[in-house]
Amino acid sequence: MNNLTVIKIGGNVIDNPNALNRFLTDFAKLLGDTILIHGGGKIATQVAEKLGVQTTMVDGRRITDQAMLDVVTMVYGGLVNKQIVAKLQALDINAIGLTGADANIILAQKRPVKDIDYGFVGDIIEVDSGRLQSFLHQELTPVIAPLTHDGAGNMLNTNADTMASAVAVDMSRHKAVTLVYCFEKKGVLSDPTNDDSVIRELTPALYTEYKTAGTINKGMIPKLDNAFNALRNGVERVVICHADEVAMALQEGAGTTLRVAANQPES
Repeated sequence: MNNLTVIKIGGNVIDNPNALNRFLTDFAKLLGDTILIHGGGKIATQVAEKLGVQTTMVDGRRITDQAMLDVVTMVYGGLVNKQIVAKLQALDINAIGLTGADANIILAQKRPVKDIDYGFVGDIIEVDSGRLQSFLHQELTPVIAPLTHDGAGNMLNTNADTMASAVAVDMSRHKAVTLVYCFEKKGVLSDPTNDDSVIRELTPALYTEYKTAGTINKGMIPKLDNAFNALRNGVERVVICHADEVAMALQEGAGTTLRVAANQPES
């Protein structure tokens, strides 16, 4: 079975041209098949402000009304996605920019209203891994924006961490998949004020302990929930690392490696 690396890039890296260029240069050097999934939240907020569209966030998640859906579609599917594709082409990577609607690769449904109405936010129903596989067979590198569609003509804003997990899980039917979450931190930290306090290995039991103690909190929780879900559903490895250390992290020389069970000593 061939290897595939699914990488999600987000955080402040997308907003920093120099950091993004360094990451893409390293990404272009990775061996084997790759799929890149990106976020872009702060740029969307900046563009929305220029257009007079109010941004509302609840627990770090964007409320996506019709006006904001127009903004994120333009920014995620247009500006950010195509800039990344163009930069990769300059690095001799034949990238193809996609949303979930393109080639029907990711179908979703509008999130049901419970305590909060998130608006046009999508919960993923299905990933067409066969179609993504066909792009890879054509030596194309998919670059996927955090947008899906509902099959009825509507675009939906969708969490990029969730998309990365879903894509990795479905692609694991075809390939041995490593999922990497890259951002501006060196990994999952035991001390949020110390960037060098990287937890090198994280199991579900340790994750529960850190959450109970409040060490792991806020936006890291849904990221790790998605990561462990991927491991339980066919993905071979998950790594969380700094965008500048992606190559080292894939060799387990940096970042946090997630495991469903702790490594057992050799007998």
